[in-house]
Amino acid sequence: MSNSSEAELLHTFKGIPFTTRSSPELLKSLDTFDAREDDVLLVSYPKSGTHWLAGVITKLYNTQVTITSPIEFGDISQLEELNKLSSKRIIPTHLDYNMLPPNFKNKKCKMIYISRNPKDTAVSMFHYYRDNPNLPTVDTWPAFFDLFLKGNVVCGSWFDHFLSWEEHEDEKNILFLFYEDMKKDLPKVVKKITLFLSLNVSDSDIQDICKKSSFSEMKNDTEKENSDPTHTVCALTSNRKLIFRKGAVGDWKNYFTPKQNIRFQEIFNEKMKLSKMKSKNT
Repeated sequence: MSNSSEAELLHTFKGIPFTTRSSPELLKSLDTFDAREDDVLLVSYPKSGTHWLAGVITKLYNTQVTITSPIEFGDISQLEELNKLSSKRIIPTHLDYNMLPPNFKNKKCKMIYISRNPKDTAVSMFHYYRDNPNLPTVDTWPAFFDLFLKGNVVCGSWFDHFLSWEEHEDEKNILFLFYEDMKKDLPKVVKKITLFLSLNVSDSDIQDICKKSSFSEMKNDTEKENSDPTHTVCALTSNRKLIFRKGAVGDWKNYFTPKQNIRFQEIFNEKMKLSKMKSKNT
C-alpha cells in the first residue's frame, strides 16, 4: 500500500487484517464473550449494506432495542460496555463465521447475514479507503483492485468471508439476505425479516417502514444525526458521511476494465464453484 502509516492503521489477527481500532486484546477476548439468547447479530463484509439493514430492523420493533457498535470494534472495555446493556441487543459484526464468539453459536442466537455483489462491494470499499483516515491510502483503483482480489484489505478476503457463512446458511437461526434484493423489493425482504425474527408487523406498517428506509432517506437521516459520533454500526469510521455513498447496483461497470472483469470472473468462478452465489453474480 502507498501509505507509510499502514503499520499504524492495520494489524493482522488470525491471518485477517483489522484496523487498529479493533485492539488485539479485544479480539483475543471474543472467545469468552457472553452472548444472550435474544441477541440478534447483523453480519456482513464491509460495504454490503449493514447500516441500511440496521436502520430497517430497529423500526420493526415496538420495544426498546439497542444497536451496539460492532463487537470487534474498540478495546477490551467494549465487551464490558456490551455486558452492561439491557436486552434486546442488536449486534453488528464484520467477523467471518470462524471468528465469531462460540457463545452465539451455542445459544443459537439469530443471525442475519447480508451480502452484496462483490464487484460493487470492491468499488464501494475503494472509495471508503480513499476517504477514510482510519484506513491506509490506496491512490488508484487498479492498486485497490489487486489488494481486494488478494484479500489484503481490512476484514480479509471477500470470498473467504462469504463462504465461511454460506456453509451455515441452512441453519434455522441464520438468515441470508442480498443487498440487491433489498434494492429491488424492500417490502418483500422486510417481510422475510419479520418472519425470521418472529415479529408481528402488519403489511401496512411494513410499507410505511420501507418508505422511511429507502437508501436516500437513510443517507439523509444518517448525515443529519447529531448523536454520539463514535456510536455507529460501522466499525471502520465514526464519520457518518462515509457510511452511505451511492448505494447503486452495478456501479462496478464504471470502474472495471474488460481485463479486470475477466480476471475477477476467473477468480470468482474458481473460489465460488460450489456456491449458490455463483448464479447471482453479474
